[in-house]
Amino acid sequence: MTILTEQHAKTLLQKVLSFSNADECECNLDGQVGGNIRTARNTVSTAGEQSDLTLAVQSTFGKRTGVATINEFDDASLRKVVKRSEELAKLAPENPEHMPIFGPQKYLQPESAFASTSNVTPADRAQAAEDSIKPSKANKLVSSGFLQDATTFVAIMNSKGLFAYNKATNVDFTVTIRTQDGKGSGWVSRDYSDVKHLNTKTASQVAIEKSIRSSGAKEMEPGKYTVILEPAASVQLLSNMFGNMNQRAADEGRSFLSKKSSTAKAGQASNRLGEKMFDERVHIYSDPMHAEAPTAPFASDGHRVEKTDWIKNGKVVNMPNSPYWAKKTGVAYTPTAYTGSGLFGGPSQIIMAGGNDSLEDMIKDTRRGILVTRLWYIRALDPQTQLYTGLTRDGTFYIENGKIKYPIKNFRFNESPIIMLNNIEALGKPQRINGSMIPTMKIRDFTFSSLSDAV
Repeated sequence: MTILTEQHAKTLLQKVLSFSNADECECNLDGQVGGNIRTARNTVSTAGEQSDLTLAVQSTFGKRTGVATINEFDDASLRKVVKRSEELAKLAPENPEHMPIFGPQKYLQPESAFASTSNVTPADRAQAAEDSIKPSKANKLVSSGFLQDATTFVAIMNSKGLFAYNKATNVDFTVTIRTQDGKGSGWVSRDYSDVKHLNTKTASQVAIEKSIRSSGAKEMEPGKYTVILEPAASVQLLSNMFGNMNQRAADEGRSFLSKKSSTAKAGQASNRLGEKMFDERVHIYSDPMHAEAPTAPFASDGHRVEKTDWIKNGKVVNMPNSPYWAKKTGVAYTPTAYTGSGLFGGPSQIIMAGGNDSLEDMIKDTRRGILVTRLWYIRALDPQTQLYTGLTRDGTFYIENGKIKYPIKNFRFNESPIIMLNNIEALGKPQRINGSMIPTMKIRDFTFSSLSDAV
C-alpha cells in the first residue's frame, strides 16, 4: 500500500476530507519504498529495505491551524487524525500571517519515475556492490560504499478542490576507496532517476585512480590559488547560497541580498533583485521538467511550479518567497518545488548552466593551480557575505604547466560562493549531483587558509 496510484491516493484523501469540519483542510500523503546496501573493507556490511506511508492533516479555523499525522488508514484512524488536527487548531494561537489555501492548479507532467528503479532487487544491489568491490580488491585497495534506491510519491488535496500528485524514483551511490596504508583516498558519487544509467564499476574506477594517485601527498603553502572544482566540490556551497536567497530574509536585512540601509532609498525595494552580482555567465535556474534531474511540479502547498530563473546573466532575477510575504510586498509568489517532508526532505533543485570546456581542457590551460575532488564539513562563517569554511578531501592535486604534477595535502578553505561566481575562468558541462545539475568550474583566487593532515 505504500506507493499509491494517483487514483488510489485521490480516493483516500477525498475520504479524509469528508470527515473534516474545519473552515479549511489540507491533506498530505507521503510514501516511499526502497532498499540499500552498505559496504566496508571490501565486503558487504549491511543491507535492508524500507517502506513507509504517512498522512498529515492540517485543519484551520479562522487563523488558527493544527496539524496531526498518522500511518494507519482504516476509517476509524482517519477520523481520529482529522479530529485531532481540529482539536489542535482550536487550541492554537491565531497566526497573523495566515494565508488561505490554494484552489485547483494545472501542473506540468515531468518524467520522474522509472520502472527500472522501482524494480531493483536485493540481488541487483548485491551485484552493484560486487562490481565496485572487485576492482578495488584487484588493485589492493580498501573500499567502503553505500547504495540506496527509492520510489516515492506525494499527494496533496485540500477542501478548495486542489489535488496534486507526483511519483518519483532515485538511486544514489557513493564510494570511498583508500590505499591499504590509508595515505591515499579517492571518492565518487552518482545519482540518477533511472538506475539504468548507474554503472558502479565505471564510477568506482574514478575513485580507484584518485586513490592511487593521491598517495604520498606533499605539503603546499596556503594562499589564493586557481582551482578546478569538480561538481561535488561546489554543489553544497551553491545550494547554501540558494537557500539564503529568500526574499523575506533579504527584505529584513538578514541576507547577502539585503541592501544596506545607507544605499536603500525611500520607496524602493530593500533587496538586490535585478542587480548584477555575478559573472555574466552565471545562470542558475530550476525546472521540474529537466530530463536528467526532474522534480515534483508543485510546491509543498500544492501551488504550481514551473521553470524559474533565479540568476541570469549574472543578475538576480527572482527570489523564493512565501504567499504571505509576496502579498505583503506586492510581488508574485515564487515557490520552489516540493522535495519531501521530515526525514525524507532534501535540498531544492538548482541547475547551473555550464560551458563546453572539459576537465582535461581546464587542466591543460592551467599554468599553476589545484584540482579539488570535493569539499566537506562545510560551515557558515558569515551569512551576510556567504563566507564558508571547510576542507578538501579524497583527492587534491597540484597542477603545473597544464599537467597534474603530484598529490597535495588537504586544505581548509575560507571562501564565499558570491566571490567564487565572480572569479570564473571556465565552465564545463553540468553533471547531476545531489539532485542538482552543476558544472565543473575553474575559479581564480580561491582562498585556502591552512593545511589539514586528513586524507
